[in-house]
Amino acid sequence: MEDVIETARCMSALRMDYVKLHALYIVKNTKLAKEYEKGELDLVSLEEYKARVITFLRHLSPDIVIQRIIGRAPEEHTLYANWNTSWWKIHDDIVAEMTEKGYKQGDLCNYLNGKAVRKFVGED
Repeated sequence: MEDVIETARCMSALRMDYVKLHALYIVKNTKLAKEYEKGELDLVSLEEYKARVITFLRHLSPDIVIQRIIGRAPEEHTLYANWNTSWWKIHDDIVAEMTEKGYKQGDLCNYLNGKAVRKFVGED
């Protein structure tokens, strides 16, 4: 989760215009697919993915446009995608949880006015 927060902070400090998030999907007939089929991969759970997305969004500047919070892949080419769950359902679950808990994009983004960041972006 530290990497999730740090990535949101870096993207915010760099004043990105937009971001796209994407869960892992595994394309058939690839090295990754072979490892998955052998049980050699530890994949995060759907609940962990949703928690990471929510944490990321809460630490990301509200000025950054979110273009995607979950991706999709053509079924005929994928071995694994989105925990066999509709990408719309995952999207809706994330939005619902944030709404229910009163979370907003950037509600934990309180670090952009600090001296270290101003120095980093050349304003100090």
